[in-house]
Amino acid sequence: MHPAIEHISPHEARARRDANPEEVVLLDCREPFELDLASIVGAVHIPMGEIVARRTELDPRREVIVFCHTGIRSMNVTAFLGRQGFARVMNMAGGIDAWSRTVDPRVPCY
Repeated sequence: MHPAIEHISPHEARARRDANPEEVVLLDCREPFELDLASIVGAVHIPMGEIVARRTELDPRREVIVFCHTGIRSMNVTAFLGRQGFARVMNMAGGIDAWSRTVDPRVPCY
């Protein structure tokens, strides 16, 4: 059993990253074609299907906020990273869709 997944709102995710950009990573786990539709500037992109092989690209000492389109895939990635020793990993509730609607309307909804 893994620890409970912590969720964070898009507003709080932006505030944390803006306050400490060297410490907070926004991790986009969507597919490459989705980046062409919408993206968050400065986010690290590792598709969900590649996270097992590429997890060493992430620093487990940093705060990692995972997002996808609506928050479902990112919950799975968040749980996986938590099991891998990432103590400060959170799922961005509502994904990039919620980010587009509540934080940055310049990011297209799809």
